Amino acid sequence: MRASRLLSIQMMLETHGRMSATALARALDVSVRTLHRDIDELTSAGVPVYAERGRAGGFQLLPGWKTTLTGFTSGEAEAVFLAGLAGPATELGLGPQVASAERKLLAALPAPWRGSARRIRSRLHLDPVEWYREAEPVPFLPVVARAVWEERQLAMSYESWSRTARRTVDPLGLVMKAGTWYFAAGREGKVRTWRVASVLDAALLDTPVQRPRGFELADYWRASVRRFEVELFSGEAVVLATRRGLAELRRINAALARAVATAASPAEGERVELRIPIESVPHAAGQLLRLCPEVEVRAPRELREAIRERAHVAARMYGTR
Repeated sequence: MRASRLLSIQMMLETHGRMSATALARALDVSVRTLHRDIDELTSAGVPVYAERGRAGGFQLLPGWKTTLTGFTSGEAEAVFLAGLAGPATELGLGPQVASAERKLLAALPAPWRGSARRIRSRLHLDPVEWYREAEPVPFLPVVARAVWEERQLAMSYESWSRTARRTVDPLGLVMKAGTWYFAAGREGKVRTWRVASVLDAALLDTPVQRPRGFELADYWRASVRRFEVELFSGEAVVLATRRGLAELRRINAALARAVATAASPAEGERVELRIPIESVPHAAGQLLRLCPEVEVRAPRELREAIRERAHVAARMYGTR
């Protein structure tokens, strides 16, 4: 455990440069006193760590000194291979680089660990696209990715639901959700989410990206998803559902799954009342009609009438009075 921590200190100092004792201790989840003992042990072992005092001070490695990969554990090597699954990397145009990195890592690993690392490829495959859907064509994903990596502005034609327009944006990060690629980018002082498949053409500019201070992609994405769900599910319905109906509601989307999680489980043959979020009356009518008779809408009245009208249209269409 301590040997792994000592190696981690070396790697963090090599990667980040100067770091304070507080920052190192927080990253390693140890006390500052323990961190100082670890630094003493490193210097005793010949690792050139030196300290600079003052507000901007901290610990730093002698310039040019590098550690090696010999500190990898078998589990860590497997995790690296897991993170390098080929599908998304190939779409990003990084397939050859990932393969080359894996070959170098295999060569650096002790022989007994190589088989364990290789098994990741033969026993795990990632397919992020939902059932009954084809993967979206994303011909400009490599261009968008390069703009993100190199922090360069992107000039593009973008097709929204209402129109197609030319845009110049500051790409900040890429996200894959449910098999669909998105990227966060700033424009006119605001950060918003763009769908990569909606990019009709794109060109890199030499202008550097203006990155907002403190921007973190993971935090932005979580807040964006929450905001989208709040705006999307603007209405509410009251339904009666059987046990099977609850299971069917749960499969529709995450918002309904959260609503079902708060409901009591009905006995066999009985129904339970619960409130569920809906996007709009027409959309909810299409979703909930197919769940009849396991789910019955009690309110609002407009939704009941919309479902009744759809049922009447279907009856007339198929020759039923």
